[in-house]
Amino acid sequence: MQWKGRRQSGNIDDRRGGGGISPGGFGRGGGMGGPVRAGGGSLIFLIIAGLILWFGFGINPMVLLGDGGYSTGTTTSASNSGPGVQGTADETDDFVATVLADTEDVWNRRFQQAGSTYAEPTLVLFENRVQSACGIAGSATGPFYCPGDRKLYIDLSFFQQLQGQLNAPGDFAQAYVIAHEVGHHVQNLTGVMEDTDRARRGMSEAEANALSVKVELQADCYAGIWAHDSGQAGYLEDGDIEEALNAASQIGDDTLQSRSGGAVVPDSFTHGTSAQRVEWFRRGFQSGDTNQCDTFGSSI
Repeated sequence: MQWKGRRQSGNIDDRRGGGGISPGGFGRGGGMGGPVRAGGGSLIFLIIAGLILWFGFGINPMVLLGDGGYSTGTTTSASNSGPGVQGTADETDDFVATVLADTEDVWNRRFQQAGSTYAEPTLVLFENRVQSACGIAGSATGPFYCPGDRKLYIDLSFFQQLQGQLNAPGDFAQAYVIAHEVGHHVQNLTGVMEDTDRARRGMSEAEANALSVKVELQADCYAGIWAHDSGQAGYLEDGDIEEALNAASQIGDDTLQSRSGGAVVPDSFTHGTSAQRVEWFRRGFQSGDTNQCDTFGSSI
C-alpha cells in the first residue's frame, strides 16, 4: 500500500503510557443492562476471562458487553503478502493515521454524494487496557468500535499478533482491520446498530449471534468499499487485496475455533465464517456499491 508522505488524520487520541483507565470505573453505553464497574481485582478477572474466551473458545469477549462494542474478531498466508509495517513505532503511528485519513476521505465523499454529512470517528491508541463508553477492555479483546462514544480502539501490538499468531502479514491486512472498525462507525451513523441492538432484545442467544454475524459481514463489505476507492485513487500495490482477503479468512469464526483445538459450533459464531468474510469483503471491493452490502437481506 502506498501510504508514505500522504495526509494523516488528526482524529487520533493517543492514550499510551497513561494506563488508559480512569479511577473508579465507568458505566457502559447502550440500553441493555445496568452500569458495569471494575476495580483492580475485577479488572484482572475480566482480562483473564477475556483471554480464556478468546483463545480457548474463539468467542469474542466484546459480545458480553451486549450492544457495547464491535470488534474485528480474532493462522496459511498469501504467498505474495508483505511483512506489514516495519521500522519504528513512529512509522506505525503514521501508517495508522494515514489509513484513518483514507477512510475519512472515502466516507466523507460518499456521505456527501448521498446528501448527508459524515461525522468522523476518533481512533484511540492504547496499551494493555482502556476505558470506553462500552466498558473496560484489554488488549486481548482486539481492535473494537464503541458506538456509545463513536470511537475506534486499538492496541497496536495487535498488528504483531496479526502477522505472527494469526498468519495474516502485510500492511494492507492491517489497514483492513482499521477499515472494518470504521465500517461499524458507518453502521452506527446510518442507524443499523440501533436497529439491530433493539432487535436482539427479543431473540434467543443463537438468533442474536446470527444477527451479529450479519452486522460484522456488512462491516467487512464496507471495508471492501474503502479498498475499492483506495484502488481508484491509485494507492493499492500488487498483493494488497490478497493480504486483506487472507486476513479476512484467518479471522473467520470457524477458523479461529478450529485453531483453538475445540469443536466448531456454528450457533456460537458472531463474526461469520472465513468464506463469508472473504465473500463480503470481495463483494464491496469489486462492486464499489454500498447497496451490495445488504447482508440482512442476503442468505449468504
